Amino acid sequence: MPDFKGLMNKAKDLAGKHQDQVSKGVDKAEDVVEKKLGSDHSDQIHQGGDMVEGALGVNEADRQPE
Repeated sequence: MPDFKGLMNKAKDLAGKHQDQVSKGVDKAEDVVEKKLGSDHSDQIHQGGDMVEGALGVNEADRQPE
């Protein structure tokens, strides 16, 4: 059986080292989904993006300005 806990720890480690790239990727995914579903669901889409960033340990307050 795969070691999902170890895999998640590796993902968090990489995300912590590349917070800006993760955030940009999540933002881009949010834009794609919003374009597909329409702006009626934008609050839920952004909430989901925030949950992904939170699960990976990427916080907007911790990000360095570009």
